[in-house]
Amino acid sequence: MEELQEFSARGGRKEATARVWLRPGSGAFEVNGRDAAGYFKRETLLTQVLQPLQLTGTLGKFDILARVKGGGLSGQAGAVRLAIARALVLYDPSLRKPLKKAGMLTRDPREKERKKYGLVKARKAFQFSKR
Repeated sequence: MEELQEFSARGGRKEATARVWLRPGSGAFEVNGRDAAGYFKRETLLTQVLQPLQLTGTLGKFDILARVKGGGLSGQAGAVRLAIARALVLYDPSLRKPLKKAGMLTRDPREKERKKYGLVKARKAFQFSKR
């Protein structure tokens, strides 16, 4: 019996973490049990998630299953993109160079700045009144 090849990877951005499984297939893309287009409602987010596949010319060659939690939709899209890029490198190590050049294998290090005491948010202050 033929063994099913599967490539899995993890990705993160902001407070979101994603686990992605790539299986050779027809191009089905499922995120948390829903179609990817239905999950990432904004076209820009879906485009961002599919970038690694378009760059490497593997769009439609894999069935993708993604589990993502935490953060908002934008952070989740970034997390899924990183996980897909990492899984593609496991599938074919020669794809590493173009993905690295496009900056898709680097985790975005920006995080939310903590709130400071005496302020409304991290930097926003209460309105100042001289009198």
